[in-house]
Amino acid sequence: MSISLKKGQKVSLTKENTGLSKMLVGLGWDEAPQERHGFFSSKPKPIDCDASVIMLQNDKFVNKGDLVYYGNLQHKSGAIQHLGDNLTGAGEGDDEQIVVDLSKIPQEYNRIVIVVNIYSAVERKQHFGMIQNAFCRLVDGRNNKEMCKYNLTENYSGLTAMIFGEIYRRGSEWKFNAIGQGTTDVNLSELLKRYM
Repeated sequence: MSISLKKGQKVSLTKENTGLSKMLVGLGWDEAPQERHGFFSSKPKPIDCDASVIMLQNDKFVNKGDLVYYGNLQHKSGAIQHLGDNLTGAGEGDDEQIVVDLSKIPQEYNRIVIVVNIYSAVERKQHFGMIQNAFCRLVDGRNNKEMCKYNLTENYSGLTAMIFGEIYRRGSEWKFNAIGQGTTDVNLSELLKRYM
């Protein structure tokens, strides 16, 4: 049974799912309908949201190889694999997916932060207020059953990046924290500075 999470809610992943190793992180969103002003106004560019994973050692980002995104689809440990970039967010279900293998995460990593930013947000005058139905869900890789889902319901107008949530280690247990924090970081490099 899938747990529906609220902002700030934490849930154990491995306590209720004994033997959990591989899981899928699915992220999705839809573009909200936009008004066109005037007969000659151009059609707005599609909003290109990019999902990324930032792997932290003692809560710090220490190596550029610890960022898994559309330009680096797999972590060197093999623990994290990004399944590719969706340029428009069109269609049903997950728009981008990331596979996490908890058994392969080296001991020095304690936190895996899941973020989404809007590509060229400033140049295209786009923000998360133009996005609707955004969610993050975690699926057990053994049986494809959804363990938990976090739907973003707040208004994120003017914000260009989002810290969706984090998977973190507490002793031998792995947990998920639904963060849902919007930021004004204009690109992934700015977002990374929060963890340096």
